[in-house]
Amino acid sequence: MIAQRITDDILSFRAIDWDRKLFDELVPLPEGTTYNSYLVRGRDKTALIDTVYPPKAEELIAALKAAGIDRLDYIVANHAEQDHSGSIPALLALFPEAKVVTNAKCKRFILDTLPVDRDAFVTIRDGDSLDLGGKTLSFHLTPWVHWPDTMVTFAVEDRIAFTCDFLGAHLATTGLFARDEAQVAISAKRYYAEIMMPYRGFSAEALQKVEAFDPLFVAPSHGPVHDRPALIFDLYRGWTSDEVRPLVVIPYVSMYESTAKMVALLVDRLTERGVAAQPVNVVDLDSGALAMSIVDASTIVFASPTVLSGPHPSLAAAAILINALAPKTRKVAVMGSFGWEGSLPDQVIALLPRLKAEVLEPVMTKGLPREETIEDIARLADDIAGLRITDAAAA
Repeated sequence: MIAQRITDDILSFRAIDWDRKLFDELVPLPEGTTYNSYLVRGRDKTALIDTVYPPKAEELIAALKAAGIDRLDYIVANHAEQDHSGSIPALLALFPEAKVVTNAKCKRFILDTLPVDRDAFVTIRDGDSLDLGGKTLSFHLTPWVHWPDTMVTFAVEDRIAFTCDFLGAHLATTGLFARDEAQVAISAKRYYAEIMMPYRGFSAEALQKVEAFDPLFVAPSHGPVHDRPALIFDLYRGWTSDEVRPLVVIPYVSMYESTAKMVALLVDRLTERGVAAQPVNVVDLDSGALAMSIVDASTIVFASPTVLSGPHPSLAAAAILINALAPKTRKVAVMGSFGWEGSLPDQVIALLPRLKAEVLEPVMTKGLPREETIEDIARLADDIAGLRITDAAAA
């Protein structure tokens, strides 16, 4: 780790994790990640904004020493999750005079999870500021992006928004700034889909708050710094809006090709109607790729064979994940196959209570799809494309 300069008095310390493949035993990291910490030096005081994942603490300490930092007055904790707060104990051991600056909820979470003395804290409220001597930090609560404790710190004179998880990306790179905009857009969408999408409304509110600062830089705690913030603002404005695009995502499992044939038929019928379709085989599921696909999809169709009277377990897992992510999709449907009996459609829909979407009529076939199945799939394609008025839509 080395110090990288954003401005004359503000440095970035980025712990690059090239090899980490899974975050929280849940989120795939195909491009690794970074844990970013930022140093702000005023005439009188010095503040470190966020720390790094505990296994990287010694790297951070070595980099601070190499940069000639022999005193820390404040450690700002924007968020208590340990990839950002976990090195606070090690830093306090090195700089015992430092105070941890954070909000009341974050303070409580840190006290619950880390060995930090209660007297080490300075508790701030929304809108409070801290004068470092010619450098002012202001603190702005942005709850639920993605924990109840999250906040943004703004370096007023330099117009840098330190947004922690918000507006970040899991992308291991030595580049300080977001130069490869196409790559950053993909990584940022995956990050939004996996982490921020369940809190879309809160993310929209936080975006308005950060945009109002008119920052020159957006410095998240994962991924590169945005020195052209309009890019990430535009992306988030679209993702957090109510707008969808004509895309049908089809999570599916097929055991003996019956369901796969139904999926292929549906893709063809949708293509004929000018609607894009994206089948996703969820047996070997990349949960991040699935999450990305549904960020702005207008429709999700779940397709599965019947297993023990219900959906295939892999399809059920995908449905549970999609329900947790709560995408803004407007229509959902179920199709699949069975051998003798089952309640596949009802069981799948029951896994989706958070989706505020119209439920279309299911398509089920006994064994291989037959002529009537093909007709039902065409009808489903019409419903998806808006070419047929359904009872639910007419109500």
